[in-house]
Amino acid sequence: MVVSRGRNPSAAEILSQLVQAKGLRDRVLITLGLLLLVRLGIYIPVPGIDRVAFQAFIAQGGQLLGFLDIFTGGGISTLGVFALGILPFINASIILQLLTAAVPQLEDLQKNEGEAGRRKIAQITRYVALGWGVIQSVVFALILRQYALPGLSDWQFVLQTSLALVAGSMVVMWISEVITERGIGQGASLVIFVNIVATLPKALGATIQLATTSRDRSTVGGIVILLLVFLVTIVGIIFVQEGNRRIPIVSAKRQVGGAGMLAARQSYLPLKLNAGGVMPIIFASAVVFLPLTIANFTKNPLLIRAAGYLNPNSSTPWLYALVFFALILGFGYFYASLTVNPVDIATNLKRSGVAVPGVRPGSATATYLSNVQNRLTLLGGLFLGAVAIIPSAVEGAIQVRTFQGLGATSLLILVGVAIDTAKQVQTYVISQRYEGMVRQ
Repeated sequence: MVVSRGRNPSAAEILSQLVQAKGLRDRVLITLGLLLLVRLGIYIPVPGIDRVAFQAFIAQGGQLLGFLDIFTGGGISTLGVFALGILPFINASIILQLLTAAVPQLEDLQKNEGEAGRRKIAQITRYVALGWGVIQSVVFALILRQYALPGLSDWQFVLQTSLALVAGSMVVMWISEVITERGIGQGASLVIFVNIVATLPKALGATIQLATTSRDRSTVGGIVILLLVFLVTIVGIIFVQEGNRRIPIVSAKRQVGGAGMLAARQSYLPLKLNAGGVMPIIFASAVVFLPLTIANFTKNPLLIRAAGYLNPNSSTPWLYALVFFALILGFGYFYASLTVNPVDIATNLKRSGVAVPGVRPGSATATYLSNVQNRLTLLGGLFLGAVAIIPSAVEGAIQVRTFQGLGATSLLILVGVAIDTAKQVQTYVISQRYEGMVRQ
């Protein structure tokens, strides 16, 4: 097969590599097999629970349980041993990212210790995931205690349920790490991706049934409008996820041995439009649902009334939208400050003899990069806020709730993981292409 050195691999070339290259084929098969194992574990039931009563509770659980059920691929509603799924590991990763910015020892491990430091942080993340998984499992078991079948005392039920849930969560975490190491793509992201995709057939089936059984033409028109909104949202997500500001940089002339002066080189520094990715929406969702969770757990009438104002299905949905939008924008700035450090970038550029044209090296460059990053974060935050609110607003306006829970967070994860995995496959194919050229 004839390939070009200067272009990305085509679909035909990727398929050819899947058939001919044993390395890529094995990675894809390992990934698919382990993801299938994750899905099967969701349907292994946790013993000792009255599932009929629990399903009635899930039907009244609201958006919080629906939001969590999306990430576990229906694990919470089916009460499988993988019910918690990858959630403890994701929460632990977020906690470690926050602590890395606040604790100098962790920051030193990440920046200065190289691969050994990253391995230590990964090990700490596993321990935090275990602890967080124990906490979530015990809380979940306490909630499920009222649906326990006769024959077990309260402490026996909580103990066996917690052990089953935390063991299942640790198995999912191990599977995700095996996928990252020996498969294709980032394991934790692919587990969430598959769980979200697994909920799509149910939502699409309910939508098709609504369209075929409804005698109201406005319902069919509303479904078409909603699907168009989702399509436009996906296109917008792709553009914003791939969008970046290219800041031109130039390296100074350098003396290289006896070869004379090395001419100045021009390049660019890319700053992403959406540096935080999906994290600002996940953080904002957790915060906006927290009052409702506390109110439901404590059964305090005052808290329930106060939390009701932040319910999107309440009489004041505009208040929920306003608070959610502000939280997304605020967390967008917060997460951008964790992922992009203008002072470190400016210091590294100065040490390498690289400068931004028209900007003095050092503190002036850091200020310039900070201003650019703030403007990019504002645009990215406004986009995330619009993506988070518009689909839900359209659903409420046309009264089509079949896609309940499949909102902006799900779409961002689906598109982002698909793009990252496709890029990794392309990178592998390109590396195989150049290895073949070297052998020739």
